[in-house]
Amino acid sequence: MIGDSNDDNSYLADFCTRLDLPGIIDVHTHFMPEQVMRKVWAYFDSAGPLTGKPWPIAYRDDEQVRLKTLRGFGVRAFTSLVYPHKPDMAAWLNEWTADFADRTPDCLHTATFYPEHHAASYVEAAIERGVRVFKVHIQVGDFHPADPLLNPVWGLIEDAQIPVLIHCGSGPAPGEYTGPEPIAALLQRFPRLQLIIAHMGTPEYSEFLDLAQDYDGIRLDTTMVWTDFSEADSPFPTTERGRLHDFGDRILFGSDFPNIPYPYGHSIYALERLELGDTWLQQVCYRNAGRLFGIE
Repeated sequence: MIGDSNDDNSYLADFCTRLDLPGIIDVHTHFMPEQVMRKVWAYFDSAGPLTGKPWPIAYRDDEQVRLKTLRGFGVRAFTSLVYPHKPDMAAWLNEWTADFADRTPDCLHTATFYPEHHAASYVEAAIERGVRVFKVHIQVGDFHPADPLLNPVWGLIEDAQIPVLIHCGSGPAPGEYTGPEPIAALLQRFPRLQLIIAHMGTPEYSEFLDLAQDYDGIRLDTTMVWTDFSEADSPFPTTERGRLHDFGDRILFGSDFPNIPYPYGHSIYALERLELGDTWLQQVCYRNAGRLFGIE
């Protein structure tokens, strides 16, 4: 498996050279306040019910080391995905991510929200401050995406046409509000939303591809999909391989760095071995996200 050694940097550099890419855009990376990141790692270490199985963290390093590592892989732009699991948490997370974006120019300014009465005020503040992408985690937050408390939030985001990267599939463990049905209900109210379905909607791949067929604003990210780790439990159906070509301009590369249980290069190798062609790889690993986020 590519990435088993410490040769990820040379493999990824060769990948970008072969495909004539300036680098990689990774739309699914996590940078958080240190105390929050430590708690997330502790949860993964405990193999808690939301992970479902042992999940060793491959890049358990200090923030500056992680940034250096990610840039060493040739990543030219990335996100600082955060997500609240309770009320009165999202606003201060957004303050942290705004500061992180200010001091980290290659990070796409990221924000989040939670169903609470004052959510619209801090979402509006994030938009005014220049947020580039929102993150929502239905499984961890344990809320219905169409919760009435979020109506003004979704309206603001739809009007601003800011993408929302949303973990809404039922993997690695289902939640009360995960799956395609709650997202379909949300899109019936707000059909112009720009949603990036995390993990290709694992394991409801076909159903989320169906939604993408119905709504032009839906994109999907590749996070962990087709890796050996994910294929063991949630294999992507071979019958849907043809639709990957159909949606080649709406699939974005994501890794879940640093919270992955394998070397970073394997995330790219997993895409290469699909044998969908250089143009598809160019779109997925750089051009689609570059177009969405206005990156040259």
